[in-house]
Amino acid sequence: MTDRPLNDLLADLLADLRAALMLLTRLPVWRLADDGPPDLSRSVWAYPPVGALVGGLGAAVWAAGAGLGVPALVAAVLAFAATILATGAFHEDGLADTADGLGGGLTVDRKLEIMRDSRIGTYGTVAVVLSLGLRIAALSALPLPLGAAALVTLACASRGAIVLMLAGLAPARTGGMGAVAGNPPRAVVVAGLILAALPLVFWPFGMGAGMGVAVIAATACVAWTARRQVGGYTGDLLGAGQQLSECAGWVVLAALLPS
Repeated sequence: MTDRPLNDLLADLLADLRAALMLLTRLPVWRLADDGPPDLSRSVWAYPPVGALVGGLGAAVWAAGAGLGVPALVAAVLAFAATILATGAFHEDGLADTADGLGGGLTVDRKLEIMRDSRIGTYGTVAVVLSLGLRIAALSALPLPLGAAALVTLACASRGAIVLMLAGLAPARTGGMGAVAGNPPRAVVVAGLILAALPLVFWPFGMGAGMGVAVIAATACVAWTARRQVGGYTGDLLGAGQQLSECAGWVVLAALLPS
């Protein structure tokens, strides 16, 4: 027996992680890609770990702000600004396009057409402002350690929303980035969901379970809306699922804080 199969497995895992980083962040990992185009379907399992990395960056900024005596509200703004810089507002853009498309289109084709438009409208602007405002307000109400843990946990768990939607819905159109991933293999989906849920188990049961239920419920609502409105998912709807499931987790966590 040789160690070649193990080496191949490790190489595939690293390639998947790199593919997820290339898709979901602005980190220059594309410079390390030397083995052909990434396998977007196989790399879906790595979305939650990439989310945890992004959340960890926000947590570091949040902790640094607190250490420097920055007011909690300002530190919360800086923390989410750091996560947005890391992702290039990738998911926020999806939320904005989804809000514009579903709010402004009367037919399926028109909704999809609006989503493809890079310009942001009133619905999209309001959606992003509400999403950011809600998360910033919730984070600013938390003590330092809890806020840092929540940034990592919810960034990770909410990327599980993307995994769930990819597994449970068909692409709404044949083109676009969302359709490239298709429906990932079952083993990839299971691995992604386990990784998405993993940070929740380290919380007190009520808080961890509450955030988990909130993320799942919000994902189910977005998936139901996607199927009903346009017949499946798009890349923008996947971004909306991530954003709204994360917001739901923040709302529940804030509600469960001891008074």
